[in-house]
Amino acid sequence: MRFIDTLIIGSGPAGMSAAIYAGRAMLSTIVCERDYLSTGQIIESDCIDNYPGLPKVEGYELGEKFKEHALSYGTEFIEDEAVKIERSNSGEYIVKFKSNRTLTAKTIIYAAGASHRKLGVEGEFSLRGAGVSYCAVCDGAFYKDKVAAVVGGGDTALGDAMLLSNICREVYIIYRGNDLRAAKTLQSNVRETGNIKIIYNTIVTSINGEKKLESLSLKNTSTDECGILIADGLFIAIGSVPNSALVRGVVDIDENGYVIADETGTTSAPGIFAAGDVRTKALRQIVTAVSDGANAAISAEKYINTVNR
Repeated sequence: MRFIDTLIIGSGPAGMSAAIYAGRAMLSTIVCERDYLSTGQIIESDCIDNYPGLPKVEGYELGEKFKEHALSYGTEFIEDEAVKIERSNSGEYIVKFKSNRTLTAKTIIYAAGASHRKLGVEGEFSLRGAGVSYCAVCDGAFYKDKVAAVVGGGDTALGDAMLLSNICREVYIIYRGNDLRAAKTLQSNVRETGNIKIIYNTIVTSINGEKKLESLSLKNTSTDECGILIADGLFIAIGSVPNSALVRGVVDIDENGYVIADETGTTSAPGIFAAGDVRTKALRQIVTAVSDGANAAISAEKYINTVNR
């Protein structure tokens, strides 16, 4: 059984940043990732235009830069899925993997991220990055003077619509119910914005287009009437699902499934730190994930130094 200072679970921007800072602190570090050659969800983005100093960088390229940087500090990467975490009598963490390997780590940085909740309709996967997006903050600028649609009725969806209204010619909010769930002030702002239209009691049944999004097939849930909406972009804002199943019962988790952790990454379990989209936070962006990773690694170093005194 191998014994290391820090095990990082997840290889997105948070995990990569944590690996860089752990490497600089000369901690023996392993990053484990269950997806082949993955560097997180950023590989889904054709163009990232809001990461400081690297405008219009491809997601894959940025992910590879992160990984190369981590490798330069001696970080080891393994392709495997952690399936169980236990704490030993001496305080270290024993992590078991799907491949039957076992590692013992003084600290764990949990950066497994969150998955966008999907519509699950035809065309959603094939047109992702070619008109289908899950982040208006990330991709809204690409639809200047075009027509965009937002699916959802909560704060995120209406906030996305307001942001897009300053960029797009027209914005449609498609909501399955007849009573929006967003804050009343946000609803009022949306209704007062001239280029936003709300389509109630409606679902998207398919996303259409060959190489890029061309239209949406819609169905009214009250009348079963079907129709087509011509649009250039679709922003799906129906929530996210944190990848926190592995640490349930190990650390405290909020009612939505996010790991409860502050800016330092500190969780309820000594020696386990959370970083990135999986933790409780207000903004989930690449730049905040990178910050989380740095904080978590510094916290892990401090923890190890304290325990080893």
